[in-house]
Amino acid sequence: MYNPTVARLTYRALLGRRRAALLFLLPALLIVIAVAVRVLNGADDQVAVDVLGGFALATMVPLIGVIAGTGAIGPEIDDGSIVYLLSKPVKRSSIIFTKLIVAIAVTMAFSAIPTFIAGYILNGNGQQIAVAYTVAALVASIAYSALFLLLGTVSRHAVVIGLVYALVWETLFGSLVAGARTLSVQQWSLALAQKIGGEGTITSDVGLPLAVGLLAGVSVAATWYAGQKLRTLKLAGEE
Repeated sequence: MYNPTVARLTYRALLGRRRAALLFLLPALLIVIAVAVRVLNGADDQVAVDVLGGFALATMVPLIGVIAGTGAIGPEIDDGSIVYLLSKPVKRSSIIFTKLIVAIAVTMAFSAIPTFIAGYILNGNGQQIAVAYTVAALVASIAYSALFLLLGTVSRHAVVIGLVYALVWETLFGSLVAGARTLSVQQWSLALAQKIGGEGTITSDVGLPLAVGLLAGVSVAATWYAGQKLRTLKLAGEE
């Protein structure tokens, strides 16, 4: 299922100069914020939760997921270069699976690692807050990558739709409308963080069993459907 050639091409596309700059920008901003908060406020568990929950998990992780997930396949479909891959003897499900693995790896690297570093700066991992949010970022990376890879497969406006979901649904509606939180990757991942963090430090509106089921179900369903949509793409001259 994993194709090294497809993976190499996808890594090269995602880590090109323009996208690499965007991928480094948000983690760097998180680290700068963490250092500034620690210097000005000292170590504080609640402040660490506010920064990691409000910026890292609610904003940085989904935005990086948009960049990596849509960028793994969307540009190739838009400019027609996907025809090169589809003309090779490589299963289309293998193409999707490989691109998903690459998107997950990139999202995890640029979100989970900075989240742990920022958490350690903010309060030295007191109450296991840094570890809890790191795990949340890791599992959220999987779901976001699958969702945004699907968007990149089915829509030419995947980046815009992904940004609307990340910034409007997850951040705005997720903070204002209680019912929307149940359908939020952020809240699903927070359920795991709540289990790991000190008692009462992190809260989620979704129970852990439901959160795990939704994370797994959405990731698998999005990947499967992306594979199905890629199979419907026809090459020139193909019957």
